[in-house]
Amino acid sequence: MKAAILKGIEQQLTIEEITNPIPGEGEVLIKLKAASLNKRDGWIQKGKYAGLKFPIVLGSDGCGIVEAVGESISDTIIGKEVVLYPAKNWGNKEAFQSKEFSIIGLPENGCFAQYIAVPITNVYPKPAHLSFEETAALPVAGLTAYRALFIRGNWQPGEKVLISGVGGGAGTFALQWAIAAGAEVWVTSSSEEKIAKAINLGAKGGINYTIENWNETLQSEAGDFDIIIDSALGEGFAKLTSLAAPGARIVFFGGTDGNIPAINGRQIFWKQISILGTTLGSEKDFEQMLEFIHEKKIHPIIDSIYSLSEVEVAMQAMDNSHERFGKIVLKID
Repeated sequence: MKAAILKGIEQQLTIEEITNPIPGEGEVLIKLKAASLNKRDGWIQKGKYAGLKFPIVLGSDGCGIVEAVGESISDTIIGKEVVLYPAKNWGNKEAFQSKEFSIIGLPENGCFAQYIAVPITNVYPKPAHLSFEETAALPVAGLTAYRALFIRGNWQPGEKVLISGVGGGAGTFALQWAIAAGAEVWVTSSSEEKIAKAINLGAKGGINYTIENWNETLQSEAGDFDIIIDSALGEGFAKLTSLAAPGARIVFFGGTDGNIPAINGRQIFWKQISILGTTLGSEKDFEQMLEFIHEKKIHPIIDSIYSLSEVEVAMQAMDNSHERFGKIVLKID
């Protein structure tokens, strides 16, 4: 089969012929139709991720058709269109992942290939109203945003939401999830174009965080927020507590702009604000997300689609985050 191989830090992905995986006990073989890129793939390529190993097939997000099954698996699933839960070994605690937790695409080969073998427990029916490309956009970013908003953030009807740094995959999904649930949503971005796109999707408004005292301007327009979702941290994170309503939850994942800066602790304890970290999500979260998508008939926002042979071009496009709105997807022939 053809696969995109990463052979070392700062090297380009190359398309090569490798041996097809064989499904083992309790596994199924998926003929992949589409995959999507995540910042995780870029961090691995740059050598800024734990547990590096080479050569490796990247790609945590994938969907396709079941082509073969291993022992103990009924062959009635062959031919089914499926999407992959992007991790293994979440564990028996919904509150956090186990020590054995891992994500597809490192340490084991991922979805930038024509085939992948995974445990049957990773396989879920593809949403019928979505294309393969739309479905492939979902797993990592969609699940991360779903858990941030509904599980860790515990959004309730009537609560107002702020998405900090809209435009990336998870931030865009958080926007879609919140709007579909009926929340009043505001966004921040360094791009007026992205703010306009968010408003077109249903956000009530937004603010450019590069302007001076942007948080004060936003607060005068929108008031306080019950849930704030952030994926960057850095110096701007310190301004979020001033925008938080009493009892608010600030939920974050990732840290592309640095660490948590010095923040006003008095605001946190006086307003009883919760600052919550989150990572991906459990199988239960994934099931709930797919049900939510089916119920609301949501279509993921796709920025661009490349062929598998163009994977390195797609990786470079992912680095240009200031130009991107939504997910970058690979179509696998």
